[in-house]
Amino acid sequence: MKYLIVIVGPTGIGKTSLSIEIAKHYKCEIISADSRQFFKEMAIGTAKPTTTELAEATHHFISNISINQKYSAGTFEIEAIAKLTELHKTNDVAILVGGSGLYIDAVCAGIDDIPFDLEIREQLNKEMEEYGPKALREELKEKDPEHYARMNIKNPQRLIRAIEVCRITGKTYSSFRKNTVKKRDFNIIKIGLNAEKEIIYNRINQRVDLMMKEGLLDEVKSLEKSKDLNALKTVGYKELFAYLDNEKTLEEAVELIKQHTRNFAKRQLTWFKKDPTTNWFEPNKLSNIINYLDAEIN
Repeated sequence: MKYLIVIVGPTGIGKTSLSIEIAKHYKCEIISADSRQFFKEMAIGTAKPTTTELAEATHHFISNISINQKYSAGTFEIEAIAKLTELHKTNDVAILVGGSGLYIDAVCAGIDDIPFDLEIREQLNKEMEEYGPKALREELKEKDPEHYARMNIKNPQRLIRAIEVCRITGKTYSSFRKNTVKKRDFNIIKIGLNAEKEIIYNRINQRVDLMMKEGLLDEVKSLEKSKDLNALKTVGYKELFAYLDNEKTLEEAVELIKQHTRNFAKRQLTWFKKDPTTNWFEPNKLSNIINYLDAEIN
């Protein structure tokens, strides 16, 4: 029997270090499901594993594409499943780790085959920039009230994706959501990491301070010409672009990164807590987690 150990949890909780320890225990490899760590040009602001950490265990899907490339959860599903098939030929265990819920779900359960049109998406991005989200929210509310009521309308990418489908097909985004779980030929064991809110928030604040010391501002400056790309409209980058545009002081920008990252961690937990099959642990309980996995696998 083949196994996929899935490690989820909020940003900054310690998923990377845990996945490496588990990989060493089972002498297996790691697939990253952090959608921001895919991008070659974004390292400090995405908290990629360090050179030392990458040397401790083989990782896949880190720095595998450019910020200029189009990449989706559907593409990731195809490529990650192919990689898992390859890995399982030589080891019964593999690890999937990350904080991007949609990409985790793509591998574990599959995602629906939904039409897309990159030209329409680009047009919607321009509308979002020029007019803000209000008009697009109203459009979705009119065209697909079911999905509007269910989705996080504050997420601009999801909002744009839903309207994109409505404009392409003349049908609702909801009508393409079959929510059918694809059968995988491996067993899935899900581990969730969580801690008290104050601990998570303190870890996030400390991580942001460390990123700044490691040169996040210089990384953002090097990407300023590409700031309109979707990949860079993300926490840690957009706030510092605002500083470079003289819209915020550096202190204000750093505080906003911390605030927005804390908000993101809260949304991550909301997503992952919906899955009753996830087994939750505190991040410092390595021996407990290993014992649990050994009992499940052996």
